[in-house]
This record gives sequence, C-alpha cells and structure tokens, in this order.
Amino acid sequence: MKTELEIDGRQYSVDVEQDMPLLWVLRDELKIKGVKYGCGIAACGACTVHIDGVAVRSCQVAVGDVDGAVTTIEGLGQPDALHAVQSAWIEHQVVQCGYCQSGQIMQAADLLSTTPNPTDEEIDDAMSGNLCRCGTYPRIRAAVKTAAIKMQGA
Repeated sequence: MKTELEIDGRQYSVDVEQDMPLLWVLRDELKIKGVKYGCGIAACGACTVHIDGVAVRSCQVAVGDVDGAVTTIEGLGQPDALHAVQSAWIEHQVVQCGYCQSGQIMQAADLLSTTPNPTDEEIDDAMSGNLCRCGTYPRIRAAVKTAAIKMQGA
C-alpha cells in the first residue's frame, strides 16, 4: 500500500505494508542510514527520530501510524549549519564509537525544545532511555548544557 511521508522536509511515497516499522522504511526503503537499529524493542534509543518534533523510537512506530513530519539526524540541522546540539556534541567530543549518538542527539534536541535550561536531573531523566555502551554520559550531559546555552543565544 502506498504511504506518503514527509521526512527531513522532503516528500516520499513508499509502497510497503502498513505495519512495517518506520525504522525499516527509513533505512531499507529510503536508504536514510543515520537512524540506527539497536535493539528492536525501544529499549536503547539508537533509532530515535522526531515526529512533529517529539522524540519517538522508530523501531516501534508502524509506518501506517505516522501522522506528522519525520525528522532524522540528517534533517536536524539547517542545510548550511549544524543544530546547536550537533555543534555541542562536536565541541565536547562526545562520540566514542558513535553508534548510539544519532539517537542521543535526537533525544537531547527534543528535551531542549521543551526544557530550555535543564538541570542535571532533568537531563539524566530525559536521556535515560538512550543507552551508550561506551559510557559517554558525562560528556553527553555537558554537551546538552552547552547546547542549551547556544539555543538561548540564538
């Protein structure tokens, strides 16, 4: 069945089963590879994308249930500029292996859209569903704080 999707500001038409996870549509059908498969049960956060600005685990959202614009890590920034969270991630050299980081960044961007000046506890709570095997959590927290400052100055 044909499904129309808006992803990263572009329109797509895909002919897939309506119960196919959005993650597979993004990666396998549309070749958008920034979103990662981690666990398949929404426990790790590697597949996090935004639907209408809200972080969701794309492994658990059926494409037929998508009702709104999808933003992946590829569409988070502007065409000629990184999002403040992406910039802060680079500044703090958060990435170690990098596998979880697109999901981490998407979750952090969602947090900052609703909580512009988060406390350590708010950051830890919001980011707790995103797992990092390398343990970069202190750098993640520092980058979120830097991104908050950058976003307030924008």
